[in-house]
Amino acid sequence: MTTTTSLPAPLDVKLMNWTAAVLFVGCAAAVLVAAGSWARHHPMFAIGRIVVQGELVHNNAVTLRANVGPHLVGNFFTMDLAAVREAFEQVPWVRRAMVRREFPNSLRVELQEHDAFAYWGPEEGSTLLSTRGEVFEASADDVDDDELPRLQGPQGQSAAVMQMYQRLSPIVEPLGARLATLELSPRGSWRGTLASGASIELGGGSPDDVETRTRRFVRTLARVTAQYGRRPDALESADLRHPDGYAMRLRGVTTVDGDAPRAVVRRPATSNNGARREPPRNR
Repeated sequence: MTTTTSLPAPLDVKLMNWTAAVLFVGCAAAVLVAAGSWARHHPMFAIGRIVVQGELVHNNAVTLRANVGPHLVGNFFTMDLAAVREAFEQVPWVRRAMVRREFPNSLRVELQEHDAFAYWGPEEGSTLLSTRGEVFEASADDVDDDELPRLQGPQGQSAAVMQMYQRLSPIVEPLGARLATLELSPRGSWRGTLASGASIELGGGSPDDVETRTRRFVRTLARVTAQYGRRPDALESADLRHPDGYAMRLRGVTTVDGDAPRAVVRRPATSNNGARREPPRNR
């Protein structure tokens, strides 16, 4: 039986192998660097097309180009997609943008726009509230619905105000006027205005408390106003903050001295339908 023993390679052979490996790696790295530099500067990879998808109502190619164009820096390989996404999301009405590359020189962008539910904040502002309860900045001139309500409340309470509006809006429909505004004060008190101009102090408490008071008011208003020879659309203001009744003013009816043709329903007497009132004086 013959045993073969392999001898270690001489040192000069090992050095040659190491040198060849280093040279190979160096050449490969140089090729990659050169290819990368070529790709970064070759016109073929300059972004030549941006495909925008999504149900766009308030934006078009012109507005998007004007807003996003200055932020598009680099080519297919070097462009920062996060920066591009952020640039698209800064465009008015855009809620969300998803951006991806398409070889060799294109970007595909999918946009989602806000769906306006209401104006938000003071009347002089241009802030809107989306159907998701998100506050966003956009031009009020681009709003298609002329009957959007105006909601207002403390910072961070936009979703709560929207939910309360959705609860109260169908309740006041029998009054013949939609709920045009709803405001939540920093102290937690609610105040609304009908499209007719009548203001209603809704008071505080839980959402259920506010809803109960509002339902009672709407249910009894027609009967109370009929006692004064008026219809519910004669309402000027109402105060629902009383624990077992409400006060109101009606156009053309007064219970106070003076010449103003206004009606005040006060607290001294309580009717069997829950509305406090006192008989009007004939003027």
